[in-house]
Amino acid sequence: MNNIPYLLALHSINGLGPVRLKAIIDYFKDPKLAWEADTGEFLKIGIPKPTTVRLEETRKNLDPPEFAENIKEAGIKWKTIFDKDYPFLLSQIYDPPIVFYYKGELENWDAPAIAVVGTRKMTGYGRAVTEKFTRALANSGLTIVSGLARGVDAEAHWAAVRGNGKTIAVLGGGLNYIYPPENRKLAGEIINGFGVVMSEFPPDYPSMPGNFPSRNRIISGLSKAVVVTEAAQDSGSLITARVAIEQGREVFAVPGPVTSDLARGPIDLIREGARAVFDPEEILEELGINKSQASNSKNQTRALSDEEKQVLECLQNETMHIDEIARALSWSSARIASTILKMEISGLVQNLGTGSYCKS
Repeated sequence: MNNIPYLLALHSINGLGPVRLKAIIDYFKDPKLAWEADTGEFLKIGIPKPTTVRLEETRKNLDPPEFAENIKEAGIKWKTIFDKDYPFLLSQIYDPPIVFYYKGELENWDAPAIAVVGTRKMTGYGRAVTEKFTRALANSGLTIVSGLARGVDAEAHWAAVRGNGKTIAVLGGGLNYIYPPENRKLAGEIINGFGVVMSEFPPDYPSMPGNFPSRNRIISGLSKAVVVTEAAQDSGSLITARVAIEQGREVFAVPGPVTSDLARGPIDLIREGARAVFDPEEILEELGINKSQASNSKNQTRALSDEEKQVLECLQNETMHIDEIARALSWSSARIASTILKMEISGLVQNLGTGSYCKS
C-alpha cells in the first residue's frame, strides 16, 4: 500500500471506522486518490453526508504528509492491515482495524497471547486471583492483553511487568491521552521494555464510553483466549468475553465467593459455555502450552519451614486476617508477623489489604 499518510488522514475523520474505511480503499484502491476525490464519489459507496462534510472540512486544514510526520515525532508508530507483520489473529475478525497506532515494541506480534479482563472495582480476592493467573500465564510465554482500565486490567498488566513478561494494553482513546490518568505510570513501564500500548483511534482522539465496545473486540481479537477473573453481571469485561466467543476464541472464567456480586459475571459466562477454571495450569493445558517455565508453589513445599507449612494449612481453603492466623496457631504477634513477611516476600502468600492474606 502506497501513500500511507493519506490513509492516516482519512482514518482521522470521525465517522470513517474500519468498515467504511475498507469500503473507501476497495473503491479507490489508493488512499491519495480517495483523499483528493470529489465527495460525491463517497456518497456513491454509502458514506453518509455528515461524514463527507467532515472530510471536506478536514481537507482544508490538514496536510497528510505533515500529519504523519507529527505522529512520528510524538514517538507513535502505526501498522496497517496491508503490512506483512499485521497481527494474524486480529486480521481474521469481522472488522479488523485498518490502522492502529502504538508505542513500545514487540518482537513478534503473532506470539501466543491471552486476554485477562475483569471489573474496575476489584476486591482483594480479585487482585489475588488476577495476580496468580496472570503471573503463571506470562511465565509460560504468553503475552498478556488487557485494556489498561482500573482494577483487574491494571493488575493484569502490572503482574506481567513484575514477572518480566510481555503485555499489550489496548486503549479506548488516542495514545496522546492515556486514560485513566493514574495508569500513565503503568503505560510508561509497558512502553519501556514490556510490550506495547496501542489504539485504533487517532492519537488525539478522546477516551469516551462509546469507544470501549470496539476496543474490547481488539482485546479478544489479539488473543487465543480470554480469562475473566472477577466481574459483575453488567461488567464491560463480559462484552469482551462474549465477543471472544463470537470470534471463536476460548473463554475461561474464575468462580468467586457466592457472597460477592463480583462473582456473578463469571458464573453467567460459565452458564453460557465458558470453562470454569481454578488453576492457571488448566488454561495452559487446554491451550496446549508447556508450563515448564512457570513458577509453581506446589513444587516449593519441600523447601518450606514447619511454620510456613502451618500458615499455608490455615489458608488452605479460605482468606484469613493475620490476627486470625495467630489465634488459630496460638502464636505471638511478633512470630506471625515475621513468618507472614517472609512468606509474602517468597511469593507463598498474598496480602489482600487490611491485614488479610490468602495463598498465592
